This record gives sequence, structure tokens and C-alpha cells, in this order.
Amino acid sequence: MFDRIAPIYDLMNGLMTAGLDRRWRQRAARAAGLQPGMSVVDVACGSGALTREVAAAVGPNGSVLGIDVSAAMLRRARTRRPRAGSAVPRYASGDATDLPLADASTDAATIAFGLRNVPDYQRCLAEMARVTRPGGRVVVLEIATPELGIGRMAAALWFRRIVPVLGRLAGGGSAYQYLPDSVRRYPRPDEVASLMRAAGLAGVRWRPMAFGMVTMHAGRAV
Repeated sequence: MFDRIAPIYDLMNGLMTAGLDRRWRQRAARAAGLQPGMSVVDVACGSGALTREVAAAVGPNGSVLGIDVSAAMLRRARTRRPRAGSAVPRYASGDATDLPLADASTDAATIAFGLRNVPDYQRCLAEMARVTRPGGRVVVLEIATPELGIGRMAAALWFRRIVPVLGRLAGGGSAYQYLPDSVRRYPRPDEVASLMRAAGLAGVRWRPMAFGMVTMHAGRAV
């Protein structure tokens, strides 16, 4: 499915979020606590939007690896140039539940809008914790279902009604019906935090954005 929608993926992300997705990724990069020269793995990197943000944060002497299972997404990511003064990201095919990295081999691990698509949330988080050095941060940025009020009503209208229509018009077919289904299955923010703690992360916190339609979790490897 992700191979099929790779050509319209970035366009749809911009349409679905009114262009706010870039700001959310910038916040995720900041939450990772990155400094020049650090190393980062961006899991389920897709077309590399967050990968390029963390590459800018670690600078030209840093090291960034984007991992995804979709060959078409990786091809698209490799065509995108990072900003001036950034690390040059490397991209590799890999499974989010079995990362091809040694224990404690990177300074931070990130995932944006990808955890929903992993068949085993706990194992993915445990893998991200495993490859991160003690004290390094693991950051999860994801679409969520707001608990109450205007956010819940807006999410129901937007993701269940409007986004599938936009997806069909853009040529994504049934892929954008999958999105609201995956959002409904995704755990509540407190449950995601519990999964992160069970994966061995400490100091887990989360921040709701866009009336709770997006959440950002961060924890520290120990």
C-alpha cells in the first residue's frame, strides 16, 4: 500500500494537516534533544520528512539513518536533498520490529506517523529503546483520537469523512480509508506512555497538539 501511495504521500500529508505536519516534525526533532555531531535513527521514515529535520539538527558532522520497509518510499526519500548545513541521511530497508542496528548504537530514535502501521507497537518501541544509548531520547509523533470536545468531533469529521475522499481524488484509492481505521485502533496517549515504559524507557511524557488530534511522546533510554 505504501509503495502505491508514495507519489502522493507528501501532498496528502500537507492537505490532511493544512501544512502543520512540518511544524510537528520540527517539534519532534527538538524533543529528541539533538546536538551537532549526534547520531539518529528515524524509524518508518517514509519519504524522509522527519529524517531531514533531524539531519538539520545534528549538522554536517552528524549521522542519520532512515529505515522503512517500503522500497518506493525509500526511493522517494533518496531524491530529496537535505537543507544546507545538514547531515546527509542514509536510507536502508528494515523492519521496525527488528532494527538492523547494534544495542546502544545511536544517540536518539524517532518515528513520525509510523507506529500506527507497525503490527506490534510494544516490540517496535522496545527496539527503538534497545538501539538508543543510555540517556538518549526516543520520540514518537502520531495521529491520535482526541478524548473530548471539539477535537473529537473535528477528528471524526475530518479523518473518517473528508480524508478518504481527498485520498481517492488524489489517486490513493482505499489507502486513505485505512488511515482512519488505523487511528481508531491506535492506543490512547496514556496507553502509549505505558507501552514506552514497558519497553524500558524512563521519564516518559506526552504533549497533545491540534486539539489532541496529534500527540508527541518522548522517553529516555536507560
